[in-house]
Amino acid sequence: MKVLLTGATGYIGTSVLERLRAEGHDVIALVRDETKARIVEQAGATALVGDVSDGELIATAAVAADGIVHTASTSDGDGPFIDAVLHAIAGTGKPFVHTGGIWSYGTGSAITEESPLDRPALTVWRGAGEAAVLGAPGIRGTVVVPALVAGRGAGLIRLLTDNTEGGVQLIGDGSQHWSTVDVDDLAVLYVRALESGRAGDTYIGASGHNPTVRELGEAIAAGFGVTAGVRAESVEKSRARLGEAFADALLLDEQATGAKARTELGWQPVARPLVEQLADGSYLGQDDGARS
Repeated sequence: MKVLLTGATGYIGTSVLERLRAEGHDVIALVRDETKARIVEQAGATALVGDVSDGELIATAAVAADGIVHTASTSDGDGPFIDAVLHAIAGTGKPFVHTGGIWSYGTGSAITEESPLDRPALTVWRGAGEAAVLGAPGIRGTVVVPALVAGRGAGLIRLLTDNTEGGVQLIGDGSQHWSTVDVDDLAVLYVRALESGRAGDTYIGASGHNPTVRELGEAIAAGFGVTAGVRAESVEKSRARLGEAFADALLLDEQATGAKARTELGWQPVARPLVEQLADGSYLGQDDGARS
């Protein structure tokens, strides 16, 4: 399949590109400049230099592709990209895999695709794009909803691993659960959705491991020699430190299993639980050294 991919040099998109190529798909990677073009070409893709808001360019690329995967979903340019793709491929039955986010479900101890949406201020913008893709007639539009993405030593977990002086700094008191997924496992889900996702369906990409932030912080302290342990803070201090909208999203208490993707798409996450990787020091690499 010839796949138009956005975000191919980003955290999720890099892994999706590698997985698409590993499974034999040809990839046209939309990138912003020649530097990023060289990166995706080294990964085996054909670079298309342009912007996600360039409707004419996007429409031409979408017509030429057999499917579209949009991992560069942001509030800037997201609407024009989606509009251009949907107009270009209307009635073709082509797959269009769009990216959502677990925060859109708000707090919940058993989040599924059927859970009511309760978007925090930070992700309200996602609603229009998701609705457009899922409701578009004549295409196979799906939405992949990543949990908190980890793996490759990166991701939002670095908010904890990079703030350890005097103890691992938690967000709030750390009692909230974070639903997690490994970035390479998530990439497999994107490909499964592209190949066989059902039109109008959403698939949550969650490993089933839902540690509390305190458990994550304690694992970091154990794995990286942070002898002071962990440090809690008030909600007000988290908001002041991180910004109110970002902090409120990180303070959501969320748990999900990703069962639908397993049952319907045969998706099987294989990465070790994030807590285990942090506790044995392997997440950031053994050469990071001990921390105070």
